[in-house]
Amino acid sequence: MRSILVVLAVCVLAGCADKNATVSERRPVFHPVSTVVGTLVSAQKSIVDASREEHQPLVALGAYLTATQDAARELQHNPRDRAARDAYNFALGRVLETIREAKLDPWTKPLRVPAAGSEFTLTHKPDPRPLWNPALYDFTPADEFDIKGSFVTERTRKDGIGAPLVARGRANNANSRENFYLPRTYYGVTAVARFEGRRCAIAFEDPLATETVTFEGHTFPLAADYTVPLAVLLSETDYRKLELARMLDPQKFAGTARIARLQPYDPNKTVVLVIHGLQDSPATWTPMINSLRGDERIRRNYQFWFYSYPSGYPYPYSASILRQQLDAAERKFPLRRKMVVIGHSMGGCISRLLISDTGNKIWMDMFGKPPEQVPLSPETKKLYTDALIFKHRPEIGRVIFISSPLRGADMATNWIGRIGSSLVKAPKTLLAAGAEARQFATFEPGELKLKRIPNSVDTLAPNNAFVVEINKIPMTPGIPYHVISGDRGRGGNKDHTKPVMSDGVVPYWSSHLDGAESELVVPSPHGAHHNPQAIAEVKRILKKYAN
Repeated sequence: MRSILVVLAVCVLAGCADKNATVSERRPVFHPVSTVVGTLVSAQKSIVDASREEHQPLVALGAYLTATQDAARELQHNPRDRAARDAYNFALGRVLETIREAKLDPWTKPLRVPAAGSEFTLTHKPDPRPLWNPALYDFTPADEFDIKGSFVTERTRKDGIGAPLVARGRANNANSRENFYLPRTYYGVTAVARFEGRRCAIAFEDPLATETVTFEGHTFPLAADYTVPLAVLLSETDYRKLELARMLDPQKFAGTARIARLQPYDPNKTVVLVIHGLQDSPATWTPMINSLRGDERIRRNYQFWFYSYPSGYPYPYSASILRQQLDAAERKFPLRRKMVVIGHSMGGCISRLLISDTGNKIWMDMFGKPPEQVPLSPETKKLYTDALIFKHRPEIGRVIFISSPLRGADMATNWIGRIGSSLVKAPKTLLAAGAEARQFATFEPGELKLKRIPNSVDTLAPNNAFVVEINKIPMTPGIPYHVISGDRGRGGNKDHTKPVMSDGVVPYWSSHLDGAESELVVPSPHGAHHNPQAIAEVKRILKKYAN
């Protein structure tokens, strides 16, 4: 019976996750167009011939390069020829597919490829950026993937010239934490092949940074698939498999607390930092980021980072780690524009602390004396001062709160919340600090009293001392914020009187903020950041305030 209650408590508190993304590879089929003329007839024939020679990779590669060149010649004369563009993109995709499957290497030195007439010399366009060396990656054409899953229901693509690819890093990224990379690269690029006689140079373009390319004397939109790289990343790394473990045993996963970038840093784009909630991971932002990247104005003006952390930590402690991460990130990547922060659920609570100036008010309310007069060990004193005494982050220019229990949630205090709280294993350092601090802390009547330091579930209780005190402190003036709340459809009152409007976890009275620049209630359970209306609202806000 207890095991059933445990599962129920965890699922209700944080939401049971289904498979967020699965991918399968297939061989795409080329469909010739019967009405074509000129060199496009030759291009289509070469594609068909190449598909019959795949047991001889170099022969097939030569035929695919011939098709790519013939289609390019047709586009030079008729840049609006959709059939020529489709043939070019398909043939070039098969060039990259053949290179991968046959383990050929045109990246470290030019590759001589036999073909009808005379051989091709296949190489790549040099790029001064070390991480854009194609020898570091395996490339798979995006049109080879079928994707499905709750986080990738919408496939976001852009028509244009080039073969969209998924670039998988062949090795883990060195110093990924220090450079705020993902441990391994999964990124979307678009290949564009240009010919000088029988020399073919492939350029790898970033579709998040490049909208158009010059090709055969004309300007074309750059083709892109924004969804497949995210789906492959989620499928092969399975971020979600550790979500429950990181909540229940945060100390074991302390090293996973970090900021990471989802794309190369661009100082001319505003950083959007997304922060997940309880028993969640950066994967939860996939539907929103996938949709936002489909908008050209968003791509031109914004870049996406995420903060990931073990969600069993009390959220003031997670916020103190984030402040340290922001300091380190800005030493590496100085910001020219103020960032936007989007927090879902407990991530919104963390976000609220980034735009608050507490002075020593919370400390004094909890200990009754200034820090220098409370006889705590140096380690414990630093932990508590970092969590309780802080200033707003000047690099933040706007915050969007989504389904955030800023005043707590009653669910954290009922039997479900108490079971969930009892399952979270407190880190030894926090246990020791909590035991020491309890000797000097004071509590107001009605505040949550525990025999240990609060964990993440406890810090979501409306009567948690920190929650009570932080809501006495106004947010720093001059930093606009927006609120998106969910309503599960049962209606209810917006205040404490029953029945209460709620997303099923967070009541409206907790997520609402006076002074918000905008507020929207969407028909959604607690995962409102997946709701199409909420995503559209985030898009509206970002576009309205794009620099």
